[in-house]
Amino acid sequence: MTTPKEHVKRLLEILPDDCTLEDFRYHLYVIQKIENGTNDREAGRVYSQDDMEMRMERWLGK
Repeated sequence: MTTPKEHVKRLLEILPDDCTLEDFRYHLYVIQKIENGTNDREAGRVYSQDDMEMRMERWLGK
């Protein structure tokens, strides 16, 4: 697993010199969301497509 410090170092290497702080924050945000999703998947906290379709039908009253 990559540490936050490693993520920051990698972003500093790959982002252009003229990127804004907002660009940098956005990239960190995306990395965090991807890691959260990966952790959820590994812990079994996910729903199948069929499960979600049934939930949506209940929510939408179909």
